[in-house]
Amino acid sequence: MLVPLAPYPPPPPPAPYTPPPNGAQSQLVCSGCRNLLLYPVGATSVCCAVCNAVTTVPPPEMAQLVCGGCHTFLMYIRGATSVQCSCCHTVNLALEANLVAHVNCGNCKMLLRYQYGARSVKCAVCSFVTSVGASTSTTEQKFST
Repeated sequence: MLVPLAPYPPPPPPAPYTPPPNGAQSQLVCSGCRNLLLYPVGATSVCCAVCNAVTTVPPPEMAQLVCGGCHTFLMYIRGATSVQCSCCHTVNLALEANLVAHVNCGNCKMLLRYQYGARSVKCAVCSFVTSVGASTSTTEQKFST
């Protein structure tokens, strides 16, 4: 005698993303226009409001930098001392990639975070380009990440 099989119950719908209760945010560089993007911790990708490019959030053990030779966005394992670009084969020192600096936007005074040693940083809010020079001033602070 054949017994009819009951269908499997449908899987539960995925839970909607809820940001951490403390509102923690992180930052990454847009893969399209290179603007600095803020996103809630736990997000897997971020859509840029300026160019609409979707940038994948690297896992926590990964770090990122922009190649000094061809400006390609590179991801590498955090703690590496150098990263060779697969496009132009430039060997990039990763020591400075782990150092970030902060400066207030010269126009809207928003606190901006950028790779330490950069000459300027573009504000994602008002698009003003703030010159920061090669050395730290009183408005810049160097932090190790």
